[in-house]
Amino acid sequence: MSLLELSAGSLRAALAPHVGGSLASFSRVFGAARTHAGIDWLRPASPQDLDRLNPLGMASFPLVPFCNRIRNGRASFGGREIRFPPNHPAVESPHPLHGIGWLRPWTVEEAGPSEAVLSLRVDASSAWPWHFAARQHFRLHADRLDVTLAVTNGDDVVMPVGIGHHPYFPHTPGTRLTSRTRAVWLADPEVMPTALQETEAVRQLRSGVTLADLDLDNNFVGWERQTLVEWPADAAAPARRLLMRAQAPLDYFVLYCPRGFGHFCAEPVSQCTDWLNLLPDHGREDLGGHELAPGETLQASFSLVPDAGLEGL
Repeated sequence: MSLLELSAGSLRAALAPHVGGSLASFSRVFGAARTHAGIDWLRPASPQDLDRLNPLGMASFPLVPFCNRIRNGRASFGGREIRFPPNHPAVESPHPLHGIGWLRPWTVEEAGPSEAVLSLRVDASSAWPWHFAARQHFRLHADRLDVTLAVTNGDDVVMPVGIGHHPYFPHTPGTRLTSRTRAVWLADPEVMPTALQETEAVRQLRSGVTLADLDLDNNFVGWERQTLVEWPADAAAPARRLLMRAQAPLDYFVLYCPRGFGHFCAEPVSQCTDWLNLLPDHGREDLGGHELAPGETLQASFSLVPDAGLEGL
């Protein structure tokens, strides 16, 4: 039940394998001994959320074997029926979200001073009628955190799959975000996609926008696989920034930035909400998603790269 602590240079990361294979914190420490409080690049998990095993209180958690929501938990693929029950720990909704991995404990396969490997095995069920295995590899370097997520189809038929991660970033006054995409899926009040458009928010994000000007919980397509977060100087630290960059197939981007919250989520993902149900009416380019043959693995990586103007601290 303890955290796995990783360190490299002045960067620190803590993993909570027992809380959905989550990242509990990612920070920079200051001072000659590198032990003093510093900067949190992600919203750190509180002791209370760790005690409650609450993945929604973590710094980031894995999305596997699907990202975002499935309408009413119902979909069909390859002659098998998905009947996924509601799974939100805090909100009543008929649309299950974020997959399976975030709500189960992961096994520590390897652990060292600056890297660790976590794994998960899931048997087929009526909720997800395919057997699969997942693996996360966290590597902390002196200048960045690399995360690789992989899922392997352990079944004897083709399996649909989507993967990604769900980072929570601090939202302080004046926080800006720059992220180039092609279009955004508009959503209904239940956060289910309705239409794909190039909106003003898409154009604002391309050139950089103050997050307080937005109020979104949407999927973006045509993501150029990098997002820049910029925080102005405040009482905690000087002006700082972080680049999130990803590799294919993380070609889609989710932005959750409700007004008045002290955090926001910028999520690299491989498919959009409800992709299996929308696929008959939309092209794969607008939805993402993959089909894994038996024994095949889908792998994706992303990095969090702080560049804070913190030299000398």
